[in-house]
Amino acid sequence: MSGSSAGSTGRTRVLVMSTTAFTVMFAVWMMFGILGIPIQKELGLSNVELAWVSAVAILNGSMWRLPAGMLTDRIGGRKVTVAMLLATAVPAYFVSQATSYLMLLVLAFLVGFAGNLFSVGIAWNAAWYPRERQGFALGVFGAGNVGASVTKFIGPAIITGTAGATYLFGVDGGWRLVPAIYAVLLVAIAVLTWVVTPHHDRMPGRSQPVATMLTPLKDVRVWRFGLYYVAVFGAYVALSVSLPKYYVDNFGVDLWTAALLTATFIFPASLLRPVGGWFSDTFGARRGMYFTFTAMLVTSGILMMPNGHVVIQQADGTLTEHWNYSIGLVPFAILVFLLGCAMGIGKAAVYKHIPEYFPRSVGPVGGLVGMLGGLGGFALPPLFAYSNSWLGFASSTFLVIFLLTLACAVWMHWTVVHMLHEGSPHLSDWFEPPPAHNPLIEAAHAEPLDASEPTGSPSLHVGTTTTSAPTTTTAPTTTPETAHAPATGTEKQTTEARA
Repeated sequence: MSGSSAGSTGRTRVLVMSTTAFTVMFAVWMMFGILGIPIQKELGLSNVELAWVSAVAILNGSMWRLPAGMLTDRIGGRKVTVAMLLATAVPAYFVSQATSYLMLLVLAFLVGFAGNLFSVGIAWNAAWYPRERQGFALGVFGAGNVGASVTKFIGPAIITGTAGATYLFGVDGGWRLVPAIYAVLLVAIAVLTWVVTPHHDRMPGRSQPVATMLTPLKDVRVWRFGLYYVAVFGAYVALSVSLPKYYVDNFGVDLWTAALLTATFIFPASLLRPVGGWFSDTFGARRGMYFTFTAMLVTSGILMMPNGHVVIQQADGTLTEHWNYSIGLVPFAILVFLLGCAMGIGKAAVYKHIPEYFPRSVGPVGGLVGMLGGLGGFALPPLFAYSNSWLGFASSTFLVIFLLTLACAVWMHWTVVHMLHEGSPHLSDWFEPPPAHNPLIEAAHAEPLDASEPTGSPSLHVGTTTTSAPTTTTAPTTTPETAHAPATGTEKQTTEARA
């Protein structure tokens, strides 16, 4: 077998096994969204106590993503993935034996470690795939987010179909059987991953000192990408655990129906990641982010409007009602579905930026961005609850998402426009219609930027000494910021810092 053929086979095995492992680990991480309802009844938990069960799992599934990504770059994704699968299987089994709130809380925290596999898979696949295919590969891996819907599909059936029975190792039926099944699956996938994936792993950060690996974290772009990921992934995680109860409380549906409706949000938000990766590879990650934020602003803007009507008191004291607004279950579910579609594309677009800007630091940068997104998933559910308490309407959940998305969109667009007007005004026609017969724009279009243009390839930069005619032409080195329009010819560190 030739070297290229072996490499192709190896990377395919890495992608398949890492995606499979991530799907099951994500299902374990998010299982309390459905299991929490029967757990609350059995243990007599308050809503606040139940919320903390999911919250601590999300927290622990986020806080180790940076070191996990760095470790993957240093010793390889194969070893880290197998170790994490086995480490998660143990507390997953003992969740089935929980008899008190404190025991459940501790085990939920330990089980939450599963969420950190995301940064491992990102770094592992980035090490195996060439740059021109990384967007698609990372999108396929990220589609493992669909694991959030696994418990929502199998959970209600197992809970109702096995209640009162006892199985191997003293595991009772009902909700307790679900984490026990997951524990067995995790061990099986760990063994399969160790056997199937290439024994000679790729470790791009093996020779890099830790300080060198952490250097890119000083770049403000990393934190900007992290905020984007809070909007597209943190909000996704928060809604995945919040929507079942939202449907039950506000639309009066049963648990099974609520789980299915939530799955219509989870599936597009997960399975469209490969589409988002392809879109980012083809048209540029930033265009993907513009599409994502626009769609999220429109959908969350409609969803955040509270049911009710406007009452106007006339001069004679007469009261009249106007704009009697109420959103039904079907239009609500459709809008949430579209919101999930936008998030799915956006999650891939965010991670397309990372190997382009930081090709030798995908592990730590991807880990930090993933950690920030996961911490957003931890912080947003309490914000949903507080906004509901302060404002008095349930749809304030989507007001929080709207404001977060708006902040991301404003920061991104301000950065782009700032760079265009100060660094490369000849590219401003990507956002603003060019003046008719403008020689600067015509010159710029003589060599359009290609979405697949590699870092370091030249791009035309027209400089002027007057406002009407060009006098000099230079060809500066581009950065990944320019590889995908809308972008600048050069994004300097100082410009980005001001952004």
